[in-house]
Amino acid sequence: MKELILKLIGNQNFVLLTYYKLKSIVAACFYFFPSRKIKVIGVTGTDGKTTTVNLIASMLENAGYKVGFTSTLRYKIGDEVWSNKDKMTTQSPFVVQKMLRRMVKNGCDYAILEVTSHAMVQSRVWGINFDVGVFTNISNDHVEYHGSFEKYMRAKGKFIGSLFGMKRKSATPKVLILNNDDDHFEYFDQFQADLKMTYGINKGGILAQDINLKPNSTDFYFKVPNDGVEMTTKLIGEFNVYNAMAAMCVGVSQGLSLQVIKQAFANIDPISGRFESVNVGQDFSVIVDYAHTPDALEKACSIFKGLTTGQLILVFGATGGGRDKSKRPVMGAIADRLADMIVLTDDDPYFEDRFGIIEQIASGINRVEGNGLYKIVDREQAIKFALQNAKTGDTVLITGKGGEEVIVIKDKKIPYDDRIVCRKFLSEKIYNNLEIIA
Repeated sequence: MKELILKLIGNQNFVLLTYYKLKSIVAACFYFFPSRKIKVIGVTGTDGKTTTVNLIASMLENAGYKVGFTSTLRYKIGDEVWSNKDKMTTQSPFVVQKMLRRMVKNGCDYAILEVTSHAMVQSRVWGINFDVGVFTNISNDHVEYHGSFEKYMRAKGKFIGSLFGMKRKSATPKVLILNNDDDHFEYFDQFQADLKMTYGINKGGILAQDINLKPNSTDFYFKVPNDGVEMTTKLIGEFNVYNAMAAMCVGVSQGLSLQVIKQAFANIDPISGRFESVNVGQDFSVIVDYAHTPDALEKACSIFKGLTTGQLILVFGATGGGRDKSKRPVMGAIADRLADMIVLTDDDPYFEDRFGIIEQIASGINRVEGNGLYKIVDREQAIKFALQNAKTGDTVLITGKGGEEVIVIKDKKIPYDDRIVCRKFLSEKIYNNLEIIA
């Protein structure tokens, strides 16, 4: 019924948006505007939000602060951590305000929130007094919801632009942290702040220099005005350097010394479901990642193509529910260019025709089915097929869901985890191989 109503009136109907705004006002009032009593950091962008939120939280905790956060992957309030199984990056205003109230009562020094473009349009973060705004990057995503890329960018800009006008807390400036290497940096740079920090690899006030990318870690020189420090992180890939830089800039803005930041990042483990390796003793690599946009998929494939001595086997799909159908053939073309074997499958189809989504992705692939291209609707069986066909030195890259613990088919959230599926089939494969040898 909800889907039908939205289809009839549109996602951005004035009455609907007014309802969202009123709901947010009531939520903020009901919980007595808790964000006024805690420092709040908001992270927005197309890719990297979850990783950046988790990195900021880990860094601040390593520095001795108590934190709470909300993200696509999980929630945290002090020592309590639990999974996000709701399939919403920025929750409804009642949930967010309640979480903030709990963080305040728990004695948290910082609240760190992922802020999506949907959240801005639907006023989900209305009444939240942010102190730091972080912009990671922007590329084509959610265009069908917003109507155009320009409107999508303006939704992101609405968050970045609103920060300066928010009420200031005692001795707490309004800080903007912007990716200077992003193609649309100038649009976001127009907005004011008490302190504005720009970062990048090619340009920015704060730079990552002498980058050394390794299979299991990354080294680089973190250059700030008049100072710098050698950094080592267990995160891999150039785009994770950007995520790390965004988080490190938050640390600098909050008065953390470079040595404290260095020590924190040396201790931070890779984020669950982001380039996560699954290994039960097999002689090939299995990587689970959240990449669900063309840009993220290209980066993931490029990294592991370069690290793989054998074939790169890619398992992926595209989210249903009418979400950004235009990106599907684009992702297919990226897979066609970079993967040796492609297995197309489900990725939260919602009410859409599951095989129809696969066909839309396949329209960007110049291969004949059965010759480097396979279509298996059931995601679990698609992963099993990929693992069965993997040989010594290969890499099986499974993208789209990362550390998510449910898959959404129609209106049902079914318990599901790529990593659990992989461990199950890898264990079976190794056991069967041992039987054959015996």
